[in-house]
Amino acid sequence: MAAPAPDVLDHAQLNRALLARQLLLERSDLGAVDAVEHLVGMQAQAPNPPYIGLWTRLARFRTLDLAAGVQSREVVRLVLMRGTIHLVSARDCLRLRPVLAESLERSLKGTFGRKLAGLDLADVVALGVEAVEKEALTLGALGTVLAERWPDHDAFALANAVRNLVPLVQVPPRGLWGESGQAAHTTASSWLGRGPDTDPDPGAVVERYLAAFGPASVKDMQVWSGMTRLASVVGRLGTRLRVFRGTDGRTLYDLPDAPRPAPGTPAPVRFLPDFDNILLSHADRSRVITEERRRHVFTRNGLIRPTFLVDGEVAGMWRVDRERGAARLVLQPFSPLPRSVRDELTDEGGRLLSFAAADSSSQDIVFDGHP
Repeated sequence: MAAPAPDVLDHAQLNRALLARQLLLERSDLGAVDAVEHLVGMQAQAPNPPYIGLWTRLARFRTLDLAAGVQSREVVRLVLMRGTIHLVSARDCLRLRPVLAESLERSLKGTFGRKLAGLDLADVVALGVEAVEKEALTLGALGTVLAERWPDHDAFALANAVRNLVPLVQVPPRGLWGESGQAAHTTASSWLGRGPDTDPDPGAVVERYLAAFGPASVKDMQVWSGMTRLASVVGRLGTRLRVFRGTDGRTLYDLPDAPRPAPGTPAPVRFLPDFDNILLSHADRSRVITEERRRHVFTRNGLIRPTFLVDGEVAGMWRVDRERGAARLVLQPFSPLPRSVRDELTDEGGRLLSFAAADSSSQDIVFDGHP
């Protein structure tokens, strides 16, 4: 007897499933570190966006909650998925980095292979580790140290060889709310007092991804992680996963008991920070943003602008302008919004300003563009 055809999930079902797992249907009571771990990390090129990302997802979040985790070494910042800086729990730093080692090595070769040609990278790594464990260094300073030994090679490429081949974490004050300055690095092993897992489990990482971003295709998993050949990993998980089909015929995988709310489940407006992973973790991003709007949000120089969600979909962008102590939240909707939605955005925007611009002398909110 032929196996029954997989259930079909439409756009609305995929949208609500993603929102539920991203803690965007209702704010969660999780603590900051547990939320970062549930989300399998947060992309974090700049220090402040993860704070906004947690504020929009958690019921009682304060900047101190995450800053304390950074200072106590419960969360760290390092290169992980897609070769980008992520904020992750210390546990995930040690669990994820070994699984991603091959993809990070491949990325290094693709970007800097010619500039590193002829080098014994084991020697580069050994000297780099010795240097950053003696004193936390910026990538520029690390490159200078390495270029003294290999003067005929590009210093930036040498520094990146160490960062991609060894887990290097960024030490405080980098990662603290409102702090600026260049990122200084040391090894994860010295910072956390223990080394990465010696038995990497890509299947466990796939399951973690689905818990935070599913249902998803193999291609989605690969786009999120930067890894390749995940079809075989998914195959080995077998009955641990449930199989669905998208309306476009794609095969989608999910955890059997993961939340899949009804399409009509209410979705309140939410403000997302720059680089929020909800926009970066699928090959097919249409469950939350149209291709036309994506072109406005994703800039040519690699920035991902802050956005807001209306009924679970990216409906516009936002920014906070600061001048002479005053803070103004500027909302740029992509299309006209009903008065009720504008009122909801204004209310939630006021709460955002109270959080993100608590030190301002005055605050206001304006709509720029569509009435």
